[in-house]
Amino acid sequence: MAYEAADPTIADTLVAPDIAAVRTLALTRRFGDFTAVDDVNLSVAPGQFFGFLGPNGAGKSTTIKMLTGLLAPTSGTIEILGEDFTRNAVELKRQIGVVPEGLALFGRLTAPEYLTFVGRMYGLDKETTRQRTAELLDFMSLSGESKKLVTDFSHGMQKKLALAAAVIHGPRILFLDEPFEGVDAIAAGTLKAMLQGMIARGATIFLTSHVLEIVERLCSHVAIIQKGRLVAQGSLEELREGVEAQHPGSGRAEKATLEEIFLNVLGAGHSTGVPAPEQELSWLG
Repeated sequence: MAYEAADPTIADTLVAPDIAAVRTLALTRRFGDFTAVDDVNLSVAPGQFFGFLGPNGAGKSTTIKMLTGLLAPTSGTIEILGEDFTRNAVELKRQIGVVPEGLALFGRLTAPEYLTFVGRMYGLDKETTRQRTAELLDFMSLSGESKKLVTDFSHGMQKKLALAAAVIHGPRILFLDEPFEGVDAIAAGTLKAMLQGMIARGATIFLTSHVLEIVERLCSHVAIIQKGRLVAQGSLEELREGVEAQHPGSGRAEKATLEEIFLNVLGAGHSTGVPAPEQELSWLG
């Protein structure tokens, strides 16, 4: 039986289209004198597949941790499904799923035990939890590993289990921090199909990834953060038009790729990704 990641009734409970699924206002997080996220204003519409991009250390994971309640902001506000996250955190957390950067799995449980625990924590009844656990393990090709402890799983297997746990309750918003890292091509294709199915049923997905080709293939809208500050936000087409407008008369036949958009926005290599001569390593010939 094919697993349906989102609850079949999700379309009946979605937030109104004029209310953002995720919105931040002046979101800021400081660690001592260091500002990891600086005055970020994000807006993600319901049903969007949203890519959140930036170089290493830009503030992506810190932002996701704040949006999911894993880290308190220093200042600013967060709205999830049109409601203030700080005032209604417990109820709103029931509406979201998270695959965090560190996975945070319970290694001394088996995969069925772990999914059963997560399902019951989300308030699913025993029969629903049992059925969804079986479907998820089968969907993720983990059903043959039901007696193995999670700590003995490969990284890719743990990543698939973390994603299974994030969707077992049929979340309305799914936050994914580097979900394809360490996942083989076959598993990645399965996960992409599942995520696109969730979008088709009206869920919202907030994705961070360094693999720009995947983001370009999956996401309709992106935001780019650099040194804690938001430097671009919009649909892929809007950002592409902005980049191409900066290079009129280039004569290129193909549209700008997301990689070119990303590098152009960040001012790296003049949108080409090629280091300047003074940046080259002469000893590599």
